[in-house]
Amino acid sequence: MSAYRFVPSPLELTDAPWRPLDRAVLRWTLGHGGSPLLAKVAAWASYADGEGDTALPLSGEAAGRHGMPRPDEDALAALRADPLVGDGSVPTPYVIDADDRFYLWRNHAHEMAVAGAARARRDAALPAQADNALLDTLFHGDRSDAVQRQREAVAAVAGRKLFVLTGGPGTGKTTTVLRMLLALQRQAAGATLSIQVAAPTGKAAQRLVQSLRQGKQALAAQLDDSWGTALAAIPESEALTLHRLLGYDPRRNRFTRDAAHPLAADVVVVDEASMVDLAMLRALLDAVRPQATLVLVGDADQLTSVAAGSVLMDLVSAFEADPRGDLVRLEHSFRAERQLVPINRAVRVGDGLALRAAMEAAGEDARWREVADAAALRRALAAWCEPLAALPIRPQLPPRDEANTEVRAAIAVQALRALAQRQLLSALREDGFGALALNGWIEQRLKQLWGVPAERSWYAGRAVLVTRNDYAVRLYNGDVGLCLAEPDGSLRVWFETVDEHGRASARSFAPGTLPPHEGGFAITVHKSQGSEYDLAAVLLPPDPEHRLLSRQLLYTGLSRAKRRVELWGTPDAVEAALAQPVQRASGLAARLAGADLPDA
Repeated sequence: MSAYRFVPSPLELTDAPWRPLDRAVLRWTLGHGGSPLLAKVAAWASYADGEGDTALPLSGEAAGRHGMPRPDEDALAALRADPLVGDGSVPTPYVIDADDRFYLWRNHAHEMAVAGAARARRDAALPAQADNALLDTLFHGDRSDAVQRQREAVAAVAGRKLFVLTGGPGTGKTTTVLRMLLALQRQAAGATLSIQVAAPTGKAAQRLVQSLRQGKQALAAQLDDSWGTALAAIPESEALTLHRLLGYDPRRNRFTRDAAHPLAADVVVVDEASMVDLAMLRALLDAVRPQATLVLVGDADQLTSVAAGSVLMDLVSAFEADPRGDLVRLEHSFRAERQLVPINRAVRVGDGLALRAAMEAAGEDARWREVADAAALRRALAAWCEPLAALPIRPQLPPRDEANTEVRAAIAVQALRALAQRQLLSALREDGFGALALNGWIEQRLKQLWGVPAERSWYAGRAVLVTRNDYAVRLYNGDVGLCLAEPDGSLRVWFETVDEHGRASARSFAPGTLPPHEGGFAITVHKSQGSEYDLAAVLLPPDPEHRLLSRQLLYTGLSRAKRRVELWGTPDAVEAALAQPVQRASGLAARLAGADLPDA
């Protein structure tokens, strides 16, 4: 047994929410000569980093985040004078900038690099004239108000080295990207551009290429043969995550693509950019050649990244404050079922009265169910499970042989799409209102309804959610699979994919060969990003003081619904979520505007 052990420092605050990592930062700072004051602030900065902040404000209205005591002027002066603290001009463990933001060195370095690269790309933009004839061809002569913003985006992307396209669900972001890529190809003076597309998660990447494929098929039927080469250059076969695009090497914990080994692509498109964190954006900007075009696409009002930073939100804020035509926000919804649009709009602006009015106006397509305790939750789940059990998600498969391969895959695809008709989304993963507990309850009830023995863990109709990327078998974090029975009684888990001809298909795996996974009947709102469901039910914790409640979380969950939506929560919890927009502490927006950057 080792004789070494950690001895808690008397400086460690017993009532602080610090993690073991944060306390280790405190001890490291003391062990390297830092003052007790600096050690405490460093621990708070580490905690803030875990909460998504890239900086810790020490003065102004934002000071005192997460419960940290506000330092006075003497304390600020003492912190700046500490040998472990610098101003960012040379490497030091900690940085305090001119606006009294306290940084861990890596976050300050990431922020400076991202701001510098983004500003350089904006400054390098070449003037471009809108070609109305080209736009009319790509939009089939449509000049209506509904497509005006889309036309602006397609016209503006030419000559840009960085372009941001944002908008809510159903506003046509992917179809706009497709036309942007075609316009860039046509304007390349005969050269065929190399295009790469990616997304933060495997599920989002797969959905992106599927959307591009469907869009290409629709446009190919409307454009003449001269567009064949441009259409063929748009990727539609491989769904790349950002980690795969940048060549992540887990052994060295770094990317193989960087400024010295850049991507060969002329155009790089990243979808679901709201999920991109600060460190990932820096790696991406490093790897995209300065002369290439980087297009970031996403909904800036959705949940921010799991790791530190809110980069899409910061970019949109900075670009709107300094408009140069390299940001377009799409607002018109093209969905036939537009009754949900006012609901999403009310949540986006945090208007509780408008939310209630919009849900009432939607009639049977929107329902608010007050779920205040465990008993109410059980009643809601019981009502949820009855129609779920009636979905055609336990079809009979024909025998496995070469003649039945396509038929079997088609049946599995139909079952998977039936499963996507109803999805329960939880704000939490843990505790009685979390996705794990909800899955347990739902599976228990479905087994009763289907006559499946309670002790059986695998059965036909079970939904599973992959929780870790497995590149070898091409299953990714967030993929949803469905367990189906073979004619001989054995079980296999099916996942939707695309065959070599670009058609929807499915692959199956033995349950024991799957990467890490959990139940898929209820998932967290975070896991739902990049997905859409015919009916989405969003469950909020009943405690209005819960720290996870936020406007972005509620917006993300409700906007997953395409046709119908249910909100499970108390009025107090909903009001608390609406009143709490996510505001991560960061200096990126200010640096994008020019603050604290060295001269080029």
